[in-house]
This record gives sequence, structure tokens and C-alpha cells, in this order.
Amino acid sequence: MVTSATPRLGILWSFARPHRRTLIQGLGLALVASALGLASPMVTKHVLDALGSSSSLTGPVAALLVLLVVGSAVSYRQWILLGALGERVVLDARESMVRRFLRATVPGITRSPTGELVTRVTSDTVLLREATAASFVGLVNGAVKLVGSLVLMAFLDPVLLATTVAAVVLVGAAFALLMPGIAQSQQQAQEYVGRLGGVLEGTLRAIRTVKVNRAEERMTERILADARASAEHGIRAVRREALAWTTAWSGVNLAIIAILAVGAWRVGEGRLEVSGLIAFLLYAFALMDPITELSQNVTTLQSGIAAAERIRQADALPSEEEGTAPSAGASALDPEKLRDPEKLRDPERLRDPEELRDPREHPEPRDDVPVLELRNVTAAYGPDTEAAVRDIDLVIPRRGHTAVVGPSGAGKTTLFSLVLRFLEPTGGELLLDGRPYRDHAHADIRARLAYVEQDTPVVPGTIRDNLLLARPDATPEELRRVLHEVRLVEKVDALDEGLDTPLATANVSGGERQRIALARALLATPDVLLLDEATAQLDGLTEAAVQECVRSRADTGAVVTIAHRLSTVIDADTIVVMEAGRVRARGRHEELMASDTLYRELVESLRISVPTGAGAN
Repeated sequence: MVTSATPRLGILWSFARPHRRTLIQGLGLALVASALGLASPMVTKHVLDALGSSSSLTGPVAALLVLLVVGSAVSYRQWILLGALGERVVLDARESMVRRFLRATVPGITRSPTGELVTRVTSDTVLLREATAASFVGLVNGAVKLVGSLVLMAFLDPVLLATTVAAVVLVGAAFALLMPGIAQSQQQAQEYVGRLGGVLEGTLRAIRTVKVNRAEERMTERILADARASAEHGIRAVRREALAWTTAWSGVNLAIIAILAVGAWRVGEGRLEVSGLIAFLLYAFALMDPITELSQNVTTLQSGIAAAERIRQADALPSEEEGTAPSAGASALDPEKLRDPEKLRDPERLRDPEELRDPREHPEPRDDVPVLELRNVTAAYGPDTEAAVRDIDLVIPRRGHTAVVGPSGAGKTTLFSLVLRFLEPTGGELLLDGRPYRDHAHADIRARLAYVEQDTPVVPGTIRDNLLLARPDATPEELRRVLHEVRLVEKVDALDEGLDTPLATANVSGGERQRIALARALLATPDVLLLDEATAQLDGLTEAAVQECVRSRADTGAVVTIAHRLSTVIDADTIVVMEAGRVRARGRHEELMASDTLYRELVESLRISVPTGAGAN
């Protein structure tokens, strides 16, 4: 059991190790407070002895007052020290997890429910705080107080000490038997809390779907099943804790009764002074304090270990930065500057003036070299899964509109995931400006791309925050220009707070969300604009305006579009038809209508009426 507990304790200690100096200071203050507390019964004995001998009480009473004042001051300082330490440990753990989550690969981070990851950052770190800040110090301090009390009790009367030790052994045996079960129940309870968070988050995200399908009660029961399981394990832990505490309380009280009986007999025999018996009883009553401290900190330590293990699981997430070339702009970032709130408000202050550079800057590329190229690329979403795309050869020229079409499951979104480097190929290679992707950092590749997702989620913040996500240095004139291009100027002007209106899924339509995402992408002025069904929720007039934006952008850069609505891509310079993870055919609309059966079926299934000459421009 020790061998399995030692590495688990090491995981918890890894969070406390950076703050070990503060822990040592806290331990020192705790030991001083304990020593002052242990001295009080002895001073009380001197007070009683002074009363019996009619001596002056000034010295003993003054000593008690000094012990009280100094002990209070030491305890106050220790409380602040360990409390602040706990908050720093929580902050470090949360910062580490948030950075790891946001830098992890997309497959790695989407493997777990979002709510469960949020629970690790919020709930588990609270358990970690108590374990790292208080339990280490509390365990050592409790042990010292217990041993110190027993030593001083032995000095007063060895016979009464034997009676006390019997009670302490009984209490220790009870905790030794019950604590492992308490820890296991608490760990299982916390695991169910994580599951609850994951299901609840997903349900609230899909609340409209839940309501339309009249599934409120079913989803409620599914969520509450985890809540009930957590409560069941929590109650099981409470029962074991209650049994442990009842045993401890009963054992100590039984010891006090025995001490009174044996002590009275020894006083009657003249072998013990009354003042010594009273001092011994004070130690016996105080004995509950270190026992309580030890047991509470053991319980807290077990919960903290379980939380630490869950938090450390974040370190196993694969990071995009591991094994890749360093970003040209990344070296200029100073981690200490990221802690400064003023610098966070002004991103330009995160870099030193001589290190400022636009990450989108790159050598002028040759026109005869494609901006993007996929050579015999194969990719899968896991080591044991079937390939999602296979043997893909694709060239994206520097200018023009390339459309990717095909039935659901054909591999279109996987193709975008590869281009955006959310997914790494298992075979073949991708090239940017003729250089392999592996020679570029993730950030440098994405600085050349802009992406409009199919479900176009909004990030927390205002409309301005969402637009400035890729280009925080954009001017108000540039913001207004892209809003005009996507026909959102009137909508924004009508809002009371304009661009500074808080944005949430509830107060913006799907079409407006798509246009905000497209405006953000246009603002980034990318070399390659990637659109995943970017006009699916737009009305006819707005879609026509967006298509005009796409055509205009295709005159100066590359545009790659995924679409199920083929009416949006029939005028593309090149249409790539995918099926079952492979490129089936490519060409212009008229060529594919004449040569490819699948493309013709897709067009016919949507009853698209294509005017003569469409796609010629």
C-alpha cells in the first residue's frame, strides 16, 4: 500500500514544491504556535501551585497572557501565509491547465467533454488548494503536537499516560481502517461530478434541440443520475467519516473518564498533586485537537491527491508546440509580461519594441509556386481508426476559387483540418509556399490562413472582440469596411452599444453569426480564405453579397470553399469532387456535369437550375 501511495503523494507534492519555502515558513509558525499551546497547561499548573502555596500569581498569569498574545499573533500570520499559498497553488494549476488546453491538439482536446475539462479547472483546483496549503503543514504540526502532548503527559504521570496511549491507539486503528475507504469514495464522487459537468454543458449547448424533441425530462434524469451517484459516494464517505469521528470522540472521552478515575486514586494515595492532575486533564482534553488535525488533514490529503491526479492528466494532452519549429514571433513573448493586466489590455505591449513584427509577414513568394499543396496525403483521427482521407493530391494556386464538394463523410472537413494543421497526416506531406508544413510552426501557418467554420461559434466578448480576434491592431475604418462587405453595418449601428455590444448565441441569429465570422476572416487579409459552408444560413440577397466578397477575394488571393449548396460554387475556378476520403474528380462545372456521375447526381438532387454559361467567368 505504501508503494502505491508514494507516487500519488509525489503528484500532489509537485504542485507544492515551487512554494516549499513558504511551506517551511508556515510549518515553522505552526510549530511555534503548537509549542505555545503545549506550554499553557504547564503554566496553569504553576498558577494552581501558587494558589496552594499562597505565592504571587503575577508571574504565572503574566506568562499566560504572553502565551495568549504571542500565540494569537503567530496563528494570524500563519493563517494569512498558508491561505495566500493555497490561492497561488490554485492559480498556478489553473494557469497550467488553461494554457495546456488551448495549446493542445484539436483531437486531443475534443476527446473529453468540455464540461469535464471545466470541472478540473474550477472544482478540482479548490480541493487541491486545501491539500497543498494546509495538509502538509497540518500533518507535521498535528504529529508534533500529539507527540509533544504525550511527552509532557509522561512527565506529569507515566501511569496516566498509559491509560491515554490505549485510547490513542484505539483511535489510530479506527482511522487506519476507515481512511482508505473515505478517500476512494471521495475520489469516485468527484469523478461523477466531472461527468455531470460534461453532460450538463453539452445539454445546455443543445437546449433548443432538447426542447424541440421534448427530451427535458430524459436529459434531466441522465444528468441527475451522475449527481445521484456522486451524492451516493459522498454519503458513503460521510458515513465512514462519522464512524471515524465517533470512535475518536468516544475513545478520547473514555480516556478522560479513566484518567479521572485513576488520577483521583493516585491523588488519594499521595502519588500525584491535584495541580498535576488538572494539568494532565488539560492535555487530555487538548489531545483531541492534534487527533482532529491529523484526521482532517489525512482526509483532505486524500481528496487533494485525487484532484491532483485529475489535474495532472492535462499534462498528457498532446501539444501542438511539441516537436515543431518555433514561431518567429513567439520568442518575443515574455511569460512574465503575460501576468501584467495592463499589458494584457494592450497586446502590443507584450513585446519589446525591437521585437515587434507582423506574424503575417513573409518573403515575397513566387507566383509559379502554389500557396498550398497536398502530396499523396493520408490521415486518420487515431492510431487504431480507419483513414478519413487517403492519397489526396491537391494544388491550391495563389489566386482563384477552389470548391470542394461531395456527400457527407467524403472527407471535406478532414481536408480543412489538415490544411489548418488541426490534424497531422499519417502519410504524404503538405507544403506552404513549397516548404513542408513540418518546417513551419503552427502559428506561422495559421497566420497565413483565415477560416470560417460551419457552425460559426462566437467567442466570449463583444462584437469588436470577435472581429479583432485575428487582427487586434485593425483600425475602426477597417472594421467598418468589412462590416459593409458582409452587410452588417446597419445592424451594428442600430445597437445601443454598437461594436461594444456583448455577443452571445442568444442575441444573434445564425446568419448574423456567419457574417461576423466572415468579416473577421476578411479583416485578417489572409493568403488563403477557407470557408466551410459559409452561406448556409443566409438569405438570397445577403448570400449574393457574400458571393461577391468571395469573388473579389479570389482575384487577389486563394479561396477554398466547402459547400453542400452547389449553387454557391458553380462559378469556382476549380471544383474538387470527393468521395469516401478520396479525390474522385476535378474540373469546372460544365466539365464535371459532362464527365462525373456523382457530381451530376449532387446537382440534380438539389434541383439547381444553372443558366447557360454559368461558371465561365
